[in-house]
Formats: sequence, structure tokens, C-alpha cells
Amino acid sequence: MISVALPKGRLGEKVYAMFEASGYDCPAIHENNRKLIFENQENGIRYFWVKPSDVAIYVERGAADLGVAGKDILLEYSPEIYELLDLQIGKCRMAVAGKRGFRDHRQKTLRVATKFPNIARTYYQKQCRNIDIIKLNGSIELAPILGLSDVIVDIVETGTTLRENDLVELETIVPISARLIANHASFRFKMEQIRQVATALHTCVQQKASAKK
Repeated sequence: MISVALPKGRLGEKVYAMFEASGYDCPAIHENNRKLIFENQENGIRYFWVKPSDVAIYVERGAADLGVAGKDILLEYSPEIYELLDLQIGKCRMAVAGKRGFRDHRQKTLRVATKFPNIARTYYQKQCRNIDIIKLNGSIELAPILGLSDVIVDIVETGTTLRENDLVELETIVPISARLIANHASFRFKMEQIRQVATALHTCVQQKASAKK
């Protein structure tokens, strides 16, 4: 039995659809109930829904053999897991944004508001830039508008929220997408099963890419 931690929400639904298309369906997951764990004994698969930011924790700690987490989570928390496959869904980017017309004066410490302090710190360290990180948990776009920060580091998908608040994307840090991850011990002791799942998902990714051409 392979246990898979799925992220709750729209991304999780897309991820499960890929598993289903790859031959790892679990009909019970479509039932209208509040269950969090679903099994298909015939396919040897068990799914459970968790908060997206917690997927890597469940996998790292061995509560799940496999999981699907955003690259942003993996970069921010650096969990000890194996990253097996880019599923090519949940695509967005980590970016620096600020008020229209913003100019960076390098002689001053740059105030950076973000939910991703480690990603921001790593990015600016490579530029040898002095920064003051302001850790926020939501409504990041407010920070430069109200003068709390000079810029923000956050996930950008369409850029609509930035435009509606008269902010602009200044720099792209890294592209983000959903990744299939595995627990170290599980990969060692369930290698064949995990490789079968990963191979089936890889085929699904390739088929989707071909269909778009």
C-alpha cells in the first residue's frame, strides 16, 4: 500500500485527476462526505487530504510515502525528501513586486515583506543586498502601499492582484509548479511501487504536453 498526501483545494483536485488518469483511481474520494482518508485495496493506494503547506511534513516524517507539494514550499522549508517529478500543474512564479516607479537605492537597506523569508533571504544574499525581512502571513500587497515595506516577495500567477493595487512585478525569482515528492525510507523500501507510480504520472504529464501542441 502506497500512502499519498494530497493538497486540499483546486490543486489537489487536479493532482488526484492525474493519479486517476494514471490508473490509481479511488472511487471513494468522490463520495460526498467529510472523510480525510480514502483507500483502494485493489490498486494498493491510500490518499489523504492535508493543508498544502503541510504535505512535505507528512512525507518527510513518514506519515505518507508520496505527496505533491509546490516548489515554493520545498524551497522555503527545505524538507528532507526526494523530489521525483515536475507535474507541470499549479504553475506560477515567485517574484519581487513593488509600487509603480519604484527604484532601488542600494545604499539603503531594502525592506522586504513576504510569507517566504528563506526564499527572499537566499535571493538577496546572492545579490549581496542588505535587506530587512518583514514576515507577514497574508495581504502581502498592502505592505508597500502602506509604506511598511519597499517591495514584496510573493507568488504571482496572473498578476491581476498586483495590477488592481497599482503594483508591478519587478523581478522573477523562480518558476513554481507542483512536484511529486517521496519519503527517503519509503523510496528505499518501496522503490518498485513508487517508481511505477512516478512512471505512470510522467507518462500522464507527457501526454498532456503533447495534447497542447
